[in-house]
Amino acid sequence: MKIINRKAFFDYTITDRFEAGIQLTGAEVKSVRGGHGKLEGSFVRIIGSEAYLINAQIFPYIYARLEGYDPKRTRKLLLHKKEIVSLKSKIEGANLTLIPLSWYNSGPLIKLEVGLARGKKKYEKREAIKREDQKRELEQEFRGKIK
Repeated sequence: MKIINRKAFFDYTITDRFEAGIQLTGAEVKSVRGGHGKLEGSFVRIIGSEAYLINAQIFPYIYARLEGYDPKRTRKLLLHKKEIVSLKSKIEGANLTLIPLSWYNSGPLIKLEVGLARGKKKYEKREAIKREDQKRELEQEFRGKIK
């Protein structure tokens, strides 16, 4: 099961992508495998020498105990030290941010695809919408004519 953060592709220009493991409890893993999670509004923060996923929501698993469960808790990302150091230097130097793009399972493991991104301005978003509308209109015009 793959959960995609569609809002990220609209609000940001993604320059680089990489894969990270994520530290979850057993009930959270089952919930993510079932597709019960949201990445909208979440981001990755590097604190000290560790990376954390903040504000991502994993809805409670139906058959798990709900006592003391926080669906928006901060979760630790599993990255190598070299990756964290290089990301930290890229973020500080070029006004970039880390955002989660998607959750997916790789065999028995849950992975998080993280993107190094730059925020889009309002006029850039409007231009992207305009280009997609033009492309859609062209496809509709040539739909029946080319064989």
